[in-house]
Amino acid sequence: MSILSRPEFHDEQAAYDYVEARIWPHGATCPKCGERERVSKMGGNSTRIGVYKCYKCRKPFTVKVGTIFESSHVKMHLWLQAIYLMCASKKGISSKQLHRTLGVTLKTAWFMSHRIREAMRDDTLASFGAGGGVVEVDETFIGVDRTVKPKHSKKGRGYAHKHKLLSLVDRTTGRAKSMVVDDLKTKTLLPILQENIAKEAVIFTDEAGLYKYLRKDFAGHEFVRHGVGEYGRGEIHTNTIEGYFSIFKRGMKGVYQHCAKKHLHRYAAEFEFRYNNRVALGADDRVRSDMALIGVCGKRLLYRDSLA
Repeated sequence: MSILSRPEFHDEQAAYDYVEARIWPHGATCPKCGERERVSKMGGNSTRIGVYKCYKCRKPFTVKVGTIFESSHVKMHLWLQAIYLMCASKKGISSKQLHRTLGVTLKTAWFMSHRIREAMRDDTLASFGAGGGVVEVDETFIGVDRTVKPKHSKKGRGYAHKHKLLSLVDRTTGRAKSMVVDDLKTKTLLPILQENIAKEAVIFTDEAGLYKYLRKDFAGHEFVRHGVGEYGRGEIHTNTIEGYFSIFKRGMKGVYQHCAKKHLHRYAAEFEFRYNNRVALGADDRVRSDMALIGVCGKRLLYRDSLA
């Protein structure tokens, strides 16, 4: 039987039950006052699916309140389909494809995908390399920053006009973290590295000058010289993070094609989420979807904010 034949993907009540079981593992909780005991599900023919009432603050609520689903008119079972499709697609799924698959408007599909990316975002500081592990650090460039190179301006070489993405990969845990940065100056990147990498870590990079003084802040720093054709010297290489970038760029160029800087952090979070919850780390498509579903709380995104 197809995975997409599961009840929660087609039946609205089953969809609500599925979401409630993951967001409220200890039972229905009022999002306004936090009450759990004096809460009951409302019945009646005219009552909407999934409505509860809190008898402490006297307010009705659903599992949607305080999540990416709040105020959405899209059926919950379609939300679950969209989440599954985005989590199961290694290189992403376009808004146009979601629009055709789910039967919603293109505008709705675009906004749904951005809300789901918000659920995938993990803004907590990492502690890569804890215990003296190896952390690979590298940067990549993608797209065109229109604040630097306006539309219809002459094409040029170099990377100054491109969006810049800094990424880290912890070899021990196999996890990655990416940040959109404004420039590649040491004074910009060093604080980011210090916040996300343990001092006892050993850093592996390429020969870029911006990493020149990392040995002062971490236990060690080794690099390979890509400029002279050196891509590995024993265990010293950045091939792991290059592999991460290859998936990111194939998705961004082949599926999404265009991305403004104001949205790039969400796309980076999407690829980071799938990479950190991949099969090699024990997370299949269903587990990955459940992880994204757990992350929907407290991340409401308004349409006007997504355009800002």
